[in-house]
Amino acid sequence: MGAFSRQKFFQELWGGCLLPTAQQGLEQVWQLLLICLLCRLLWMLGLPSFLKHLVTVAGGFYTLYLFFELHMIWVVLLSLLCYLFLFLCRHSTMRGTFLSITVFIYLLLGELHMMDTTNWHKMRGSQMVVAMKAISLAFDLDRGVVSSVPSPLEFMGYIYFVGTVIFGPWISFNSYREAVEGRRLSFSWLSKVCVSWVKSQLCLVISNCVAPYLFPYFIPLYGDKLLRGKKRRKIRGTPAKWLLAYENTMSFHFSNYFVSYLSETTATLAGAGFTEEKENLKWDLSVSKPLSIEFPRSMVEVVTSWNLPMSRFLHTYVFKSALKFGTFSAIMVTYTASALLHGLSFHLGAVLLSLGFITYIEHVLRKRLAAIFNACILSKKCLPNCTHRNKKGLWVFLINIAFSALAILHLTYLGSVFNSSDDITNHTIQKWSELSWTSHWATFGSWILYRLIL
Repeated sequence: MGAFSRQKFFQELWGGCLLPTAQQGLEQVWQLLLICLLCRLLWMLGLPSFLKHLVTVAGGFYTLYLFFELHMIWVVLLSLLCYLFLFLCRHSTMRGTFLSITVFIYLLLGELHMMDTTNWHKMRGSQMVVAMKAISLAFDLDRGVVSSVPSPLEFMGYIYFVGTVIFGPWISFNSYREAVEGRRLSFSWLSKVCVSWVKSQLCLVISNCVAPYLFPYFIPLYGDKLLRGKKRRKIRGTPAKWLLAYENTMSFHFSNYFVSYLSETTATLAGAGFTEEKENLKWDLSVSKPLSIEFPRSMVEVVTSWNLPMSRFLHTYVFKSALKFGTFSAIMVTYTASALLHGLSFHLGAVLLSLGFITYIEHVLRKRLAAIFNACILSKKCLPNCTHRNKKGLWVFLINIAFSALAILHLTYLGSVFNSSDDITNHTIQKWSELSWTSHWATFGSWILYRLIL
């Protein structure tokens, strides 16, 4: 929106950013929402199972074409490769591990050789969802959660489930089977869809129209010094750099919340994302917890709240499988798998691997401090019936607040590398260098403290 005076900025805000952003958001997804609703209604007609799967495959193919056109063939190839592998190895008990390796090789080849980087990255989200679904199904077959390899049509229906094929989230194969049963419409279902949609649009507006202008206009801590423009990129001084880093981080966070709530909308609209208690359906799909991220208790809480279904996938199928190699090794394998699923991106890989060290050191340090002080200062909030003697004292509160502040520092530091069109490797190193590598030094200091009190 350029560099304006504050009065001019707020005059232009509605017509120059808020309204166009909301309109563009609706224009891009209205057909996807309509297809999700149509599939939901068709599944309620009592169609044979093969027709239900055929409908969701057709809907998934159409939405893939809407978003990626003929480049969707690479998503289709991945799904065909996964089913061929599952069929050929249907008598094996190591399908999950071998399919994971196969999928990661395919994704790496795609990043390096198969097509141009720009179009490949546009499909990264769908590729990741397809990969997670296939890998989880393979592990569920190994563990007996799913009794037999599904038919080709049922497998493709799961992979191309219209409510998740574009924006996610990951759902299990059994959740897909429950979705296509066609549960009746209800007010709670409609309410969940509407609330998630409104939240997604609100987050999109905040990401595009509020966060990038937070400190020059909404919270003018530095007066006119942080107004937008060329001079803004040349701001000197540590506090100002941290404020600019926080703006980038906040914009990145709310773009993630936008996708999270939008995926809640599409998945619920298509009939997934419920829990059943006796005869009552509770539409309670939750993809992200923004409050737990913006006001975190710990970095451990942040990484689990960022994308709840993906966190559940990584914990169930990666962390538990790697736990036999030790806790630290399992954590690093989990973050490495997450980095590979997200694609070959230096800044994402650097952030995720940094998160691996940060969360592990924070966890063991707070666990040790909790044992020494017999207090509720663990990375995750204690249950009401925990055995700690000190639960709500002032000093317990202050220790938890200190770790929360440290988590916000980590988030600002790590998030500062996003939202840039510059060379991403140099940009990442430059950004962290400008912030004096603070988060990495703080992590190293936490490890030293942990070793001293061990």
